[in-house]
Amino acid sequence: MFTGIIETIGTVKNIVKEDENYHFTVNSSITNELKIDQSVSHNGVCLTVVDISEDNYVVTAIYETMQKTNLGKLVAGDKVNLERAMMPSARLDGHFVQGHVDKTGVCKSVEEQDGSWLYTFNFAPDDNSILVEKGSITVNGTSLTVFNVKDDAFSVAIIPYTYEHTNFHSFEPGTVVNLEFDVIGKYITKLFMKYNRA
Repeated sequence: MFTGIIETIGTVKNIVKEDENYHFTVNSSITNELKIDQSVSHNGVCLTVVDISEDNYVVTAIYETMQKTNLGKLVAGDKVNLERAMMPSARLDGHFVQGHVDKTGVCKSVEEQDGSWLYTFNFAPDDNSILVEKGSITVNGTSLTVFNVKDDAFSVAIIPYTYEHTNFHSFEPGTVVNLEFDVIGKYITKLFMKYNRA
């Protein structure tokens, strides 16, 4: 479980394909605090640390993860948002994030607005794509509040700190991002659909 509060940005150093698995070597300032078998969110995707060497560590993604997230578009040198799993005693500054990406979205526009940035994203809607005005979503692992909500689009406002300390500063129209919709909304929707079928 994560909170959507990004700790740091990592750099993809190498990607190795082995059968249908992909091994990512990531350089990060938190590597020396990691342990093998620990969960780390990469652009909102929960992956397990399988190897550690000096400032680098390795995580493995399966074929399905590569197909359903933006990890399949990563190349060496790309920056990824990183967050370690939350501790039970920690403050929940963001919202409950599972690290299970629902789908990808596409950055439609980026507008600078007197010291902040307005991003608009499009996505393919379905029954799990539940958004409410002023509700929560995770974009590349970052917990954000949505507004201008439509069936297939939403906007978020990014403050300078988030802009500088996540990979949002690299987004441009056409950038593919990982989206995780609010888990509470997904459970409520599932229960509502089940009740309506009864």
